[in-house]
Amino acid sequence: MGTLIAERSVDVDAPVDRCYAIAADLERAPDWQKSLQSVDVLERDGEGRPMIVETVSDASVKTVKSRLRFSYDAPTAIHVEQQRGELKSLKGGWSFVDLGEGRTRATYALEVDPGRMLGMLLRGPVVDKVRQVLVGDAAEALKVRAEAG
Repeated sequence: MGTLIAERSVDVDAPVDRCYAIAADLERAPDWQKSLQSVDVLERDGEGRPMIVETVSDASVKTVKSRLRFSYDAPTAIHVEQQRGELKSLKGGWSFVDLGEGRTRATYALEVDPGRMLGMLLRGPVVDKVRQVLVGDAAEALKVRAEAG
């Protein structure tokens, strides 16, 4: 299996600043992203935001540990790239578009190369399940969290 590309957009009945703030609060992300089991902040940027984090995620077929680097373009984007981990590579992040009238289009996209060993587990319908777990569930969960107030 080669690179797995997944993207999911949702329209959220909440302002862009709220959506961005929820996604940028990495330490609380396991509270609303069910595939994300833990986040350990290793380094912060000059504004105190998590920059380097270690995560443990349930990728449906296997629990995956990664060290990720985050960068921020408030309030329109959060970028992530794996520094090291069990995947060969991972990059992507969130983007937010203000739709006006307090509505936001939130998009979560990832490009993942699982590598040879994990790639052997990703066959057939399992690939679609992993895509849903990686991006679909996170996008929907952000929508629910942001609209809850």
